[in-house]
Amino acid sequence: MERQGSLCLKVKPTRVLLFSFTLFSSIFFLSFFTISLSNSSPNTLSLNLQPISLTESSPNTLSLHSFTHNNFTPANFSFLIDNRLSRTLNRSKDEVKMVKGCDLSNGHWVFDERYPLYGADSCPFVDEAFDCQGNGRFDSNFTKWRWQPQHCHFPRFNATEMLELIRGKRLVFVGDSINRNQWESMLCMLLSAVKDPKRVFEARGRKIVKEKGNYSFRFLDYQCTVEYYVSHFLVHESKARVGQKRRPTLRIDAIDHGSSRWRGAHILVFNTAHWWSHYKTKAGIYYYQEGTMVHPRLNVSTAFRKALTTWASWVDKHINSKKTQVFFRTSAPSHFRGGNWNSGGHCTEATHPLKETLNTTYPEKNVIVEEIIKRMKTPVTLLNITSLSEFRIDGHPSIYGRKTRSSRIQDCSHWCLPGVPDTWNEMLFFHLQSRLE
Repeated sequence: MERQGSLCLKVKPTRVLLFSFTLFSSIFFLSFFTISLSNSSPNTLSLNLQPISLTESSPNTLSLHSFTHNNFTPANFSFLIDNRLSRTLNRSKDEVKMVKGCDLSNGHWVFDERYPLYGADSCPFVDEAFDCQGNGRFDSNFTKWRWQPQHCHFPRFNATEMLELIRGKRLVFVGDSINRNQWESMLCMLLSAVKDPKRVFEARGRKIVKEKGNYSFRFLDYQCTVEYYVSHFLVHESKARVGQKRRPTLRIDAIDHGSSRWRGAHILVFNTAHWWSHYKTKAGIYYYQEGTMVHPRLNVSTAFRKALTTWASWVDKHINSKKTQVFFRTSAPSHFRGGNWNSGGHCTEATHPLKETLNTTYPEKNVIVEEIIKRMKTPVTLLNITSLSEFRIDGHPSIYGRKTRSSRIQDCSHWCLPGVPDTWNEMLFFHLQSRLE
């Protein structure tokens, strides 16, 4: 046994030296590499991974310039993408945190050459009424204004991120033609990030026309839909016998009969305001109905409050707040000068935003909406676009709402696309991002 022990301890000195040198060299190399790595910035690392190079073309987008097969490995490529993407997403989260608690409606318009977010000629979803440039409007500066809130940074819209936010979901706009304006804007903004436009289509093959108001556009690559359902008042437009005649009435105690289509949506954007200023709704003579009773006369503000209370009750009863996010967009201003839409009102001379808003009082309809939302069980986010839109007298179609122009009838209530409704959708995008935090 002693002989075997002596044999085990018998080792050549040269091997010991070689082993010690190898171990020392490895430790030295690893220490040096660790120090170098800690002193390197992410930019330095990405430069060392040639021949792949990525540049940030905008705060939230990545563009791949080129790569070759030489010295290319999936591990290097994956590391580079993850490194840059994580920094981009972190910066996006920081931007959202900066805006939390900020009043997005208080700010000013800044001229920005990076706008618009899409071109009218590249979006097939803009109908004639909003296609101002297609109808002959030559100036384009009205498309280049960016809204800047007073005390915080407002993140630029990112179509790819928005599509990811609504992947597998239904984004539904419900309301009047101004909400249709916003819906068409959203379609165009999202289409700008789709590689193959043919993979975006109306579910029933219908083309957008002014006379119809029920559409569902499917984005195949994201398995989502962006939908619009017309509802001028959110409550049911009906008819009732008054004396010897059947008259159009508004059932302010009954939700719109198309409400079954709204259910099951993941994001709902409501509005109503535009049609409440029409003559018959303002007059309120034998127009507002509750049950079988048609009011001989009812104040429009009272009727509006009753209608919104009906809408709120429907939302509280039928919407699951764990699944669905509900938004209500405030009223959009009109800018008729010298008359109304049918009496010579005009805005065609405006080519720049106003420096000061002309309306000094907050619209009563917005006050009513806010009061009702506060009493609701279901959380509803207010998209307050009224004051920022007040400045934009230059953003209306005016005489460019149709290809055959007439200076006698101008549209100073709807909005050109691209244009102001894009900013409303940037606000919606911000709020949806904020919910993820």
